[in-house]
Amino acid sequence: MKYLVLLCDGMADTPNAALGGKTPMECAKKPYMDALAQKSEVGMCRTVAEGLKPGSDVANLSVLGYDPKVCYTGRSPLEAASIGVDLKPEDVALRCNLVTLSDEENYADKTMVDYCAGDISTEEAHRIIDTVQQKLGSDIYKFYGGVSYRHCLVVKNGTTDLGNMTPPHDISGRVIGEYLSKNKNAAPLIELMKKSWDILKDHPVNIARRKAGKHEANSIWLWGEGRKPQLQNFEEKNGVKACIVSAVDLLKGIAVCSGADAPDVKGATGYIDTDFEAKTKAGIEAFENGADLVYLHFEAPDECGHRGEAENKVKAIELIDSRSLKMMLEYLENSADNYRILIMPDHPTPLDIKTHSSDPVPYMIYDSACEKKGVSSFNETSAAGTGIYVQYGPDIMKKLLSQQ
Repeated sequence: MKYLVLLCDGMADTPNAALGGKTPMECAKKPYMDALAQKSEVGMCRTVAEGLKPGSDVANLSVLGYDPKVCYTGRSPLEAASIGVDLKPEDVALRCNLVTLSDEENYADKTMVDYCAGDISTEEAHRIIDTVQQKLGSDIYKFYGGVSYRHCLVVKNGTTDLGNMTPPHDISGRVIGEYLSKNKNAAPLIELMKKSWDILKDHPVNIARRKAGKHEANSIWLWGEGRKPQLQNFEEKNGVKACIVSAVDLLKGIAVCSGADAPDVKGATGYIDTDFEAKTKAGIEAFENGADLVYLHFEAPDECGHRGEAENKVKAIELIDSRSLKMMLEYLENSADNYRILIMPDHPTPLDIKTHSSDPVPYMIYDSACEKKGVSSFNETSAAGTGIYVQYGPDIMKKLLSQQ
């Protein structure tokens, strides 16, 4: 038996005026998803338990069958693991975004123009992070380069009692002052953010980006604090060998911490310009090399939701369907094994609010050996209409692996 999880990050949404009162899932032309939905169990699943913030960290752990209330220690430690950072038990890791802020003189008066600094390239970003480490790094603070705008700060003998270190994608277009933590333990970190502005405003990378009309990476933004995570080995837990294919450090970190494989895929960007075929081929190669379960993660719908890009979010869903699911289905149908497919988002990222919500998400599970009566089209409304509801998110993996 082969198991495929097609995780469309942030795909779920609410009716949107720009789409004629429909959701992106309702608007998208996705013939392969919809054909499967007609023969699948379709329902809703709560991936973010009450009391937890609706992050991709919590939600993806849930889909993978882990209870975040038991094992979750913060987002950044998972990302740190993906880039080879060996956290000590007393260390605290934080996500270090490169962001674009407006140019008001007082730091608190600046506006969050762009939480990802115009999708800055990894090469440019590493030059900036190298400078930040040189100027702000110390025996206590060490900065590590990640992918694109996503990087890491490790604080030696740090604390996670920092108050509200707001994710930058939650405050796009807003003045940042009221979102800077007032907790006294966070004061040194806020000071690092302020100092980074003075260091980066005329950095050679930003001068070049300014001339090219691109958003500058003119500040760091710290959030997502946590300590070294402890995840049970996925294969020992579930009896199947897993591979996670993703462009983002978070998912790669979950793979590292759970003992799953996590190939690096050239051309995987985490946005709508990602190489869909290369990622799908990596998943097929994983099956060929002995993986029982492939977790194929696409970030593009989530990024489009954060940016409020309605047409691109629809397009992202269509591209996943036509350039990834089609290819994977052709492979699975020609293999000698039976197979099951779980397709779902991890959480909604509604275009109207440009951030995550905790609402339940639609899912479908297709079993090649046991087809079921499903729905005509896979979307939020049709899934809710079946009356099937998975209250405890980690049960979705159990459902996939034990589906009858």
